[in-house]
Amino acid sequence: RVLIFKSKSPLYVVTWNVATAEPPDDVNSLLQLNSPKKPDLYVIGLQEVKAAPLKFVTDLAFEDSWSHLFMNTLAPLGYIKVSSIRMQGLLLLFFSKLEHVPFIRDIQVTYTRTGLYGYWGNKGGVSIRLSFYGHMLCFLNCHLTAHMDYASQRVNEFESILDAQTFDTKNTPLILDHKVVFWFGDLNFRIEDHEMLFVKNCITNQQYNLLWSKDQLTMMKQKEATLQKFKEGPLDFQPSYKFDLHSDNYDTSGKKRKPAWCDRILWRVKPKSSLSEDFPLKLSQEFYTSKMEYGISDHKPVIGIFRLELRKIYETPLVQVSAEGEWSANFDALITYSLLQTFPSSAWDWIGLYKVGFKSVSDYITYTWVKDYQVSFTKKLFQVYVNKDKIPVLGGECVLCYYSSNLQRIVGISKPFKVSNILLLYFMHTS
Repeated sequence: RVLIFKSKSPLYVVTWNVATAEPPDDVNSLLQLNSPKKPDLYVIGLQEVKAAPLKFVTDLAFEDSWSHLFMNTLAPLGYIKVSSIRMQGLLLLFFSKLEHVPFIRDIQVTYTRTGLYGYWGNKGGVSIRLSFYGHMLCFLNCHLTAHMDYASQRVNEFESILDAQTFDTKNTPLILDHKVVFWFGDLNFRIEDHEMLFVKNCITNQQYNLLWSKDQLTMMKQKEATLQKFKEGPLDFQPSYKFDLHSDNYDTSGKKRKPAWCDRILWRVKPKSSLSEDFPLKLSQEFYTSKMEYGISDHKPVIGIFRLELRKIYETPLVQVSAEGEWSANFDALITYSLLQTFPSSAWDWIGLYKVGFKSVSDYITYTWVKDYQVSFTKKLFQVYVNKDKIPVLGGECVLCYYSSNLQRIVGISKPFKVSNILLLYFMHTS
């Protein structure tokens, strides 16, 4: 069976060098939340997230302000944060619609420092790799060396990141082993030769094509085999760097830095190794632009929207879980679950109770251990209870999620169900 997402924008990628700024009031425009059709996945890569030592430690413990903003914005729309990775100023976030979460597996994250000869994390790359319905995807967010004269060094840094980042798996140990790779970030490639006046006139007249031949990344792709493996959509938008803050004016400071397409999104689909290889996946880009309305940084964010067509290699979750009977804080509740496929279950597996619109795996109301609170089982069907003292008095729309300790992810989600508000029931009864 071929799954072709009904949404016209199933995969939404953002890259933004935020220049240590705190988040804006909202990111609705950045994520195009007013669009009638929502993506299935959001992948958000930030660079230069404020990383003062004390703040960085705090962020690691409590989530940074940028992660909070994106989670608070996307959770009410039915997305949860599946994974993230932070290396000083580099932050990568992966969000999914809840319906896809049980089919996202084999998640691993890693990072590579390239700043100060590999000892400092102000430059480098962070990546998230995962299986999406059985297809291996990798997302690499990079911040490469700055300045006009270092185009070759930027390529060397990228290649060193590809070589250095490895994953604990036989089939896809390296980034380029994955079926699809997205490479994005502040890649810092500049526009050579042309004088400032010419560049600005081309931008004013929207004659961006006159600048393409001197874009360093375009030039380097002509001679570097590694870069030739990656595709990029046409640069039919304003260069995203360098702006005066809270302005659409390019740099008016004494340095007068030349505009450039520093912030880029590229992708690669791994070619078939043989004609007989079953490779049921297609990827196409539908949209690629800079978002000019944000002025907190000297970079404008850049977005890419992709259509992903694939055949589901598996269509059932590992676990089916459901809430039995009526739920309220008046009495213990019952959960039924069954294992639909073989997987390494553990005594540390648990089932969490979540409000509909939860933000991440850790955003549960309560949880119950599947072994400790088991009340009955057969070969295929298990039942566990939840103590009434742990059920919210005010109730609400909830879901149950089975979390695998060995796999470190959610492997089954119930249908939404209602937990009764016992205070409301009490007042209705007494009135």
